[in-house]
Amino acid sequence: MQKSILPSFFTIDFLLLCLSSFLFFSSFNMIIPELPNYLSSLGGEDYKGLIISLFTLSAGLSRPFSGKLADKIGRIPVMIVGAVVCFVVSLLYPVLSFVGGFLFLRFVHGFSAGFTPTGTSAYVADIVPFYQRGEAMGIQSLFGSLGMAAGPALGGWLATFWPLNYIFYTSAATAIFSILILVRLKETLEEPERMSFSLLKLKKNEIIEKRVLIPSTILFLSVFSFGVVLTIIPDLSNHLGIENKGLFFAIFTLSSLGIRLIAGKASDRYGRVPVLRAASIMMILAMLAIAFAESKWMLFGAGVLFGSAVGMNSPTTAAWVIDLSLDAFRGRALATMYIFLEAGIGIGAIVSGFLYANKAENFSLVFLVSAAMAASALVFLLFIRSSNYKPLKKEEGAN
Repeated sequence: MQKSILPSFFTIDFLLLCLSSFLFFSSFNMIIPELPNYLSSLGGEDYKGLIISLFTLSAGLSRPFSGKLADKIGRIPVMIVGAVVCFVVSLLYPVLSFVGGFLFLRFVHGFSAGFTPTGTSAYVADIVPFYQRGEAMGIQSLFGSLGMAAGPALGGWLATFWPLNYIFYTSAATAIFSILILVRLKETLEEPERMSFSLLKLKKNEIIEKRVLIPSTILFLSVFSFGVVLTIIPDLSNHLGIENKGLFFAIFTLSSLGIRLIAGKASDRYGRVPVLRAASIMMILAMLAIAFAESKWMLFGAGVLFGSAVGMNSPTTAAWVIDLSLDAFRGRALATMYIFLEAGIGIGAIVSGFLYANKAENFSLVFLVSAAMAASALVFLLFIRSSNYKPLKKEEGAN
């Protein structure tokens, strides 16, 4: 009998989960390229750094709750809560069209990213064998990246023909389709509890999972650059004469797609640390290239480097965190990882907004600081023995 070319975990449920991820990430990313100009039109140009930082702040604050709930009531309810928030907030942007209202909605919107990815990663870990986690995370994150590419590109295209409100409505509709798919999935948590308010009370040991502090810290240092890119690239694109501000986002995301599959499988075979070292070097080069970009083609080339770094980092770190976590606290471990991720992105956004200060001459400074943060992640990784963090081979054991 001919052997299937698809991995064993690539089932209907896995495919539906990936499709839902694509729609979810498309939903909240399609509005990002237009938000700086939209905030300026409301009179809030001095608050551009808060567009991303408020989003990541609320996402980070919600992670301990989403992690605990994923371990208690199930993965699917947690994913659905995040998608519902995405739907409701997208509809409210045209209603609360003033600076305070906009910033409030950015904060609330972050709860969507605080819930859905936590449940998604835990669900993947539940249905995938130990020795294929890197590969599975690479495929799942590939669909999320496709959404991150399609969203800004679609939003930028719509903005050339329609008022911004149409983009908000499209974002809401996309979130609805994500929810409809999630309802079809079968829960993977054994014996889930019923939801109760007592589950929202957190103990100190339920906030951070200490077992995954090392990969989470490295992730924090790495994704600082992501916060910088999300905040500054729209203005830098304008400065370089690029009409569609979503193009850079599409380029870096598309460039990350193929390498996610390669990086995930490589981390399964050779270990998580060597792949993350290569990702850090790529991130340093990307930030230096953007810092000295003087044309749109230089910026787009840097976007390819940046996408490659992100594509190597994301699935590898998620697989590493799952390797170190206990099954009973898998949601908490992934929530810890995402707390550090949001903190890195949020601080990167705040710092970059402060350093940039709406002055074109500060573009280089912002990205040089970002390159230094990526370099610190590389230094950290160089002191870690990669042999200590290498997954088991198939014959040695499975999940």
